[in-house]
Amino acid sequence: MLLNKRFKNGIKLLAIPTKGTEAVSVLVLARVGSRYEKQSLNGASHFIEHMFFKGTKKRPDNLSIARVLDGVGAEYNAFTAKDHTGYWIKVDKNKLEIALDVLSDIIFNSVFEKKSFEKERRVIMEEIKMYEDNSLMHVDDLFEQNIYRATSLGRKISGEIKNIKKIKREELLKFRNICYQTNNLEIILSGRVNKKTINLVKKYFSDHQTSPKRKPEGFKKVKLQKLSLKQRINIVYRDVKQAQLIIGFPAYSYFHKSINALGILGIILGGNMSSRLFSEVRVKRGLAYYIKAGQDIYEDIGSFSIKSGLDKERIFEAISVISEELKRITLEGPSDDEIKRAKDYLSGQLKLSMEDSSFVATWYGHHDLLERKIISPEQKLKLIEKVSKKEVWRVARDVFKFDKLYLSLIGPFKKIEPFLSVLRNCDIIKR
Repeated sequence: MLLNKRFKNGIKLLAIPTKGTEAVSVLVLARVGSRYEKQSLNGASHFIEHMFFKGTKKRPDNLSIARVLDGVGAEYNAFTAKDHTGYWIKVDKNKLEIALDVLSDIIFNSVFEKKSFEKERRVIMEEIKMYEDNSLMHVDDLFEQNIYRATSLGRKISGEIKNIKKIKREELLKFRNICYQTNNLEIILSGRVNKKTINLVKKYFSDHQTSPKRKPEGFKKVKLQKLSLKQRINIVYRDVKQAQLIIGFPAYSYFHKSINALGILGIILGGNMSSRLFSEVRVKRGLAYYIKAGQDIYEDIGSFSIKSGLDKERIFEAISVISEELKRITLEGPSDDEIKRAKDYLSGQLKLSMEDSSFVATWYGHHDLLERKIISPEQKLKLIEKVSKKEVWRVARDVFKFDKLYLSLIGPFKKIEPFLSVLRNCDIIKR
């Protein structure tokens, strides 16, 4: 049975016992990410994530932390998103106390030593360069900069190099102290969880108390600008053989009533190797090695996009094919068979994923932290099963509109005009 508890210091605990495993996954989430940062501190959340592994009062450097976890065969990592940050360790149930000790230590006792701070500044700048050099990854940033321009949601999680160069240690510590208050933290455990487990969590996390002078900043809701088609196209020139393309549209937030229908639409269009776009773009015409479709969702807004790596010589043909598939599903809707297969696919994937305790922890933590509700996989599948063909069709017509289309591209192209021409000729969703 799931345990939902809040300690006196404000930290929330979710514990989800799962059968058939000897492991326990521990995930600590904080409601902080790049969209909570002001412009001058863009990249601070990601920088803090790095610094938490660089030394504490008890473990003075990265090696001291790594040796403890490597010594028990643990899997561990951290991540920063635009709206939350997470730290996780997956370990043998008999070594859980070590995992809890390390996690509480890095979150509450990291020292941000000056030499480590300057060294990590350089590491992060190299990380930013690595992602910018990788067109497959960089095009995602390019698309969100395009659609969410002039908002915190449109900024890079890592920040820009010019920002990272300027951030001061004192600024980072101040931001850490505000955003890592105990009432802004959530701990999720999954796997071999029992009463003893809960007592261990209490031992390492319930005694810490923060007395902040100010609350963490809330994010500002994103409001999209009204732009011409030309303004909604952004191209980064690179002399490469494969172009990276995203065609996308504004869509729904976590709380929209049709969010599950949007997910099914994504599976039908580009969620697997039997999807419409995979069949038409890759299998039938050989225009791409990969193509996929799906949504990226936030608390106040979201987007739906089609992403592909394309032959630069046939990119306009590919855009035409993608556009025609979008138009076709808005005019004709999905078939009964497509709806059934998409639901069965989602069900199968979710059930397979739930065999991993770390996925279970992420599932419950994500829903509770960002959607403010606890929903089980079984409850989610019931909601998905209720989605009708009519609703999916309505969502397609609602989302795929020409005056809301955004295109982002990295490739050997310097002029926007040919892309304007092909999109206008495709007559996407002009009803």
